[in-house]
Amino acid sequence: MKRLEGQRAIVTGGARGLGEAICHRLAREGAAVAVADLNAAGAETVAAAIQKSWDVPSFGMGVDVTDETQVADLVRRTVAELGGLDLLVANAGIVEAHDILEHPADAWQRVIAVNLTGYFLCAREAARVMAAQRRGVILQINSKSGKKGSFHNCSYAASKFGGIGLTQSLALDMAPFGVRVNAICPGNLLDSPLWRTSLYEQYARKWGITPEEVRRKYEEQVPLGRGCTYEDVTNVVVFLASDEAAYMTGQAINVTGGQQMF
Repeated sequence: MKRLEGQRAIVTGGARGLGEAICHRLAREGAAVAVADLNAAGAETVAAAIQKSWDVPSFGMGVDVTDETQVADLVRRTVAELGGLDLLVANAGIVEAHDILEHPADAWQRVIAVNLTGYFLCAREAARVMAAQRRGVILQINSKSGKKGSFHNCSYAASKFGGIGLTQSLALDMAPFGVRVNAICPGNLLDSPLWRTSLYEQYARKWGITPEEVRRKYEEQVPLGRGCTYEDVTNVVVFLASDEAAYMTGQAINVTGGQQMF
């Protein structure tokens, strides 16, 4: 049974990694998907693959989530081409890690702009449509760093802590309209492009160990003994987007294998 049959969704940051996995999972569950990403060609490629694999309407669009006009255009196009908007998954995000003593102000501003202001702009535009129709779901892909400080990563943690506050506030604002707003806080996605192409080697050089030992080091921090997978996250996305979660709003759900428990 397709749990999201007939829904119309926007996924930001949908051209690769977790965002791409979310797009495909929503389509597999029957939703039409607008794939938004700064990388327009990548978004269009994912949309074409969705149409071929899942036979649902989809389009890709280049969008900078920090630009109000581009975000508004995305929502307008979604409503026009897909026939409405039932679900927003605010997934777009960046990381710029620095020691606080050397953290450039412009790096701080970039991270806050994408991760927090970008979420606000996308949620605001989606909320305007959803309030008028008196239904809808807004989900933010947050992080375990939204619950606990992150070493040498203060701008990212600040943006994610702020995202949970925004989620709770939006949930209060939108409850009278029948719109639910929740956040999902994944653990380390150890098979993601970021880890495979960058972080393993970076940490291996820093600590003088092998990339395989870096992975084991992170797995050993998790009570369930493994990293977070895309499927772990998309399972929760589908649940929260579905009517099965009809009594849940304002929540920040951990998907961390027990690494974060509140």
